[in-house]
Amino acid sequence: MGNFRNLLIWQKSIALTTKIYSSTNNFPKEEIFGLTSQIRRSSVSIPSNIAEGFGRESDKDLLRFLNISIGSLFEMQTQLEIAKNIYYLKENDFNNLYEDSREVERMLVSFIKKIKDRTKP
Repeated sequence: MGNFRNLLIWQKSIALTTKIYSSTNNFPKEEIFGLTSQIRRSSVSIPSNIAEGFGRESDKDLLRFLNISIGSLFEMQTQLEIAKNIYYLKENDFNNLYEDSREVERMLVSFIKKIKDRTKP
């Protein structure tokens, strides 16, 4: 299949993670081990699991890591919603991050379906 870096879904999730880091820089310092850390860790998990799954030997392993990745994405979306609700994120910043995350979500769902379809007998 090539290199995971060539996957558009990995590239988009790296861009999203980079935006997450920038957006959480202004969170209150007391959140550094709380919400800031949680959002960052869940966002990093998205491209990390795509890459790890891509490096595995089987489609079964790839699917497992893609599913972990989408779980991390949903976790991050939830945490962003909380950050917006407690005014750590401006509405516009939240909307931009959420739309980017929805794009990655659609790509992940499509990729998972493609892998599942190719593994059917």
